[in-house]
Parts: sequence; structure tokens; C-alpha cells
Amino acid sequence: MTTTHNDITIKIDKRTVTGKQVKQLRRQGILPGVVYGHKIESYPVQMDRHSTALLMRSITPTTLVTLDLNGKKTKVIVRERNYDVVTGELLHLDFLAISMTEKLRASVAIELVGEAPVLDAVPGSLINHVLNEIEIEALPADMPERIEVNISKLEAAEDMITVGDLDLGEKITILTNESELVVSVAYVAEETEPIEGEGLSAEPEVMEKGKKEEAED
Repeated sequence: MTTTHNDITIKIDKRTVTGKQVKQLRRQGILPGVVYGHKIESYPVQMDRHSTALLMRSITPTTLVTLDLNGKKTKVIVRERNYDVVTGELLHLDFLAISMTEKLRASVAIELVGEAPVLDAVPGSLINHVLNEIEIEALPADMPERIEVNISKLEAAEDMITVGDLDLGEKITILTNESELVVSVAYVAEETEPIEGEGLSAEPEVMEKGKKEEAED
């Protein structure tokens, strides 16, 4: 199963400030960015920093975004986002302009859903999420935000799910090797408690032997 986002619109303006002066924009609550890609020359842009940073929390590398420049709209995806390594604040965005009729390649996150019966059937078992994302190819409108993998089919200890088991429909081509493991069943090693009194007899025997030797001397 795939999950897609509703289209998101970000209002932008052309940016004339570049270089070191960009820091002044950030102090004014303005976020710098750049747009490049399909049949366009790259150009610098700016947008509201606070509202855009909030949007970025729900935007994935495959989320379709519409940039609105005074009524002129451009379909893009967020190709790169730069954050301050100390404060974590968003510093800059790269937008890739796309064609809705040309396929894109992207890595999409895998999200596990459902409950695995094996967890109740096999004591000490747990779900091992091996592959966190897969590479796919599709038209922008068909690009999923994430791919949901249902683990309710994991009933026995030997059960597993590979990339080849995923069915994303005819509109999406999976590029990751189909033999790669997505989910498997693992185990928690149970600690065995020592039997009461076990391992305690050696010391008394040694002490007793020492007492006899002293008496003989």
C-alpha cells in the first residue's frame, strides 16, 4: 500500500539578496532558496521562514509542492534542505522543478503497519525491520509519500517479507533488488536463572579441606 500527500503550495518571491547578505534575510524571518530543474534556468527565491519550516515537517522527498510566484505556479519537489548544525534551524531550500509527464526516481520510506501473529505465537520473538526505504520510479503524480508494509502475514518464525513481495501497482516500478529483505522475525535471548545452590558448593569444600590440613599439622 502506498500513501500520498495532498498538494502543498508555498508562496515565494524572487530574491535579489545573495551571498553573505542572505544572513540579513534570515534575521527578518525570510528563508532563502533556489529553483532549478526541468526546462528552466535556476533562480533564487525567498519565502516566509516560520511557515515553511513547519511545512517541512510533513514534506518528504517525493511530496509534490506548488511554488506560487505572484500567480505563476511551478510544480517542484524539495531536493535538498540545509539546517544549522547547532540550532537545527532551517537555512536554505533547493527546489527541483519537474514535468508531470516525465518519470522520477526516488527513495521512499517503508512504514510497517498491522500486527504480526508470530509475536503471540512464538515467545521471545520480535519484528526485525531490515530495509527502511526502497528506490522506485514513477510519474510525479503517482509518487507515494511512503510505502506501507503489512506485517500481519508474519505468522511463523521462518516468515519474512522481501522487496519482491511488495505490490505497488502497475504505475510504480521498483528498482531495488527484489531479493532484499524488508522484514524478518528475530528472537530475544532468554536469560536462564541459576538453580538454587548450584555453584556454591566449591568454596565450602575448599574451606573444609583447609581446616583438616591445619588439624593434621
